[in-house]
Amino acid sequence: MSKSSRAEANGSNTSKRRSATGPIAFFVSLFIVALGSIQLVSTFHTYALNLAELNGLKREEASLIAKKQDLENDIKRWNDKAYVTAQARERLGFVFPDEQAVRVLHPEAVTGTESQSDSDSDSQTGNSKVLPWYSELSYSFKKADEPVSNSKSAKSDSAEQSKTSKQSNSSTNTTDSQHADQNSAGEGTQQ
Repeated sequence: MSKSSRAEANGSNTSKRRSATGPIAFFVSLFIVALGSIQLVSTFHTYALNLAELNGLKREEASLIAKKQDLENDIKRWNDKAYVTAQARERLGFVFPDEQAVRVLHPEAVTGTESQSDSDSDSQTGNSKVLPWYSELSYSFKKADEPVSNSKSAKSDSAEQSKTSKQSNSSTNTTDSQHADQNSAGEGTQQ
């Protein structure tokens, strides 16, 4: 065999090898690209989650810093004697020794109309007025000392009387029937 025939034989063998390795190399490279893109998407997803968590923590930090500042301002206010005095007057009703305290429980009775701020607050809170604990205590004592009105007491008395009469009638009926049973049983044994 000559060199040219060997070269043709080798060339045909290498072209067959190249044509056989071409699709395999393409699929391997496609697999590597797909695997790399999956890793890349996973990395970006983790980055996005971490970035969202970081932003949430920054917002929480900002709100906590604002709350801390408010609390520090409250502490500074309580160090001021004028603020403490105003709070004692407003919250606890304290007065100075030579002053006379006047508290209007129902300002609409004095002015004849309901104040705008009271009507707004009543509509917002469902028409329930929250009193400080000492006002509630005072209100409870006043209510306890007031005599019960006649119309309410008459209704409650009649309701109580009807209940007691029904109970006494039923108890009387049961005791009467028990006595009758005992009497009839006793009469039969005595004869």
